[in-house]
Amino acid sequence: MTRVWAGIDSGKRAHHCVVIDGAGRVLLSQRVANDETALLELIAAVLKAADGEEVVWATDLNSGGAALLIALLAGHGQQLLYIPGRVVHHAAATYRGDGKTDAKDARIIADQARMRTDLQPVRGGDQISTDLRLLTARRTDLTFDRVRAINRLRATMLEYFPALEAAFDYSKKAPLILVAGHQTPDAIRRIGAARLAAWLKKRGARNAAAIAAKAVEAARAQHTVLATQATGSHLVARLAEQIMAIDADIAQLDQEIEERFTQHPDAPILLSVPGFAIVLAATFLANTGGDLTAFETVDRLASVAGLAPAPRDSGRISGNHHRPRRFNRRLMRTCYLAALSSLKSSPASRAFYERKRSEGKSHKQALIALARRRINTIWAMLRDRTTYQEPTQPPLTPAA
Repeated sequence: MTRVWAGIDSGKRAHHCVVIDGAGRVLLSQRVANDETALLELIAAVLKAADGEEVVWATDLNSGGAALLIALLAGHGQQLLYIPGRVVHHAAATYRGDGKTDAKDARIIADQARMRTDLQPVRGGDQISTDLRLLTARRTDLTFDRVRAINRLRATMLEYFPALEAAFDYSKKAPLILVAGHQTPDAIRRIGAARLAAWLKKRGARNAAAIAAKAVEAARAQHTVLATQATGSHLVARLAEQIMAIDADIAQLDQEIEERFTQHPDAPILLSVPGFAIVLAATFLANTGGDLTAFETVDRLASVAGLAPAPRDSGRISGNHHRPRRFNRRLMRTCYLAALSSLKSSPASRAFYERKRSEGKSHKQALIALARRRINTIWAMLRDRTTYQEPTQPPLTPAA
């Protein structure tokens, strides 16, 4: 069957679609709003322009603003390929003209889909992995917000009360409770250690007496009132309350993530792998769509995760490998952190890591190699539906 290709330059509020035939002639060029009615009309117009020929769709987004379009195409049984924006950007340099328009980008996407045979279809995850993708992405955002707020709190406190800033770890709950209510040297000296300890204990702070004693000691070390104290203390109190609110949001998200993750059939298998707890295992599911068979081979999965080195050979230079430029960074981070955590609980992982270090690999290189090896293990476990079994003896280190 002959084909036509429909390239879509996706956006938040509107998309541009260009349809070409096998010879590269434009059959349709149309801008549509990111609206269900408009998109359904576009699909009908493209099918009509194809005149019974098979339509292959291609887009430069596989989520976000293209989510509605992807769902509608899937509902109509249409084939949809994904072309990363980076590929489109570099391909544009091979086309005539320096101008950039949505219509030109859509035309390039359609033409690349026509010529290339290595493009991957847009993969739709199951409902649980889709929910986990949204939940884990939100948790990651909150974690970054929390780190940013803690850094801002410490920087602000340094402006007027450096002794108290150095006294505590403000990623813990008790110091946050303290500075949410008492942020200045005179206020802490005035309340005293005994009353401050009782105040902290009433609000659920652990080691209230030790925290109070340390705070009073810091307050007694500074009697000078700086010009930044009035405004700075007010900001510190607000930042402490903000961090505690973020902590509550993260705790709530963790409950929702656990509830959804445990409903997935792969959950017991992933949790049996050393280094994978609820959040990391849920993030792995979220970024693989809940079905590894969509990747076809374990090597393809490793490449998507950024764990397979890409060759960079030229002329007489060979064996030059580097990390691929295009990969799923969240999946890479998940596999890396799980490998790092496994060093504490898995003798086999520790032995493999130490062997790579003895070969001259850096800490990071050894962990990436370990994560790559664990991808093979996870693939086999999910394929055979078996849980992880730690080897009775660590792998033997080859003789020098």
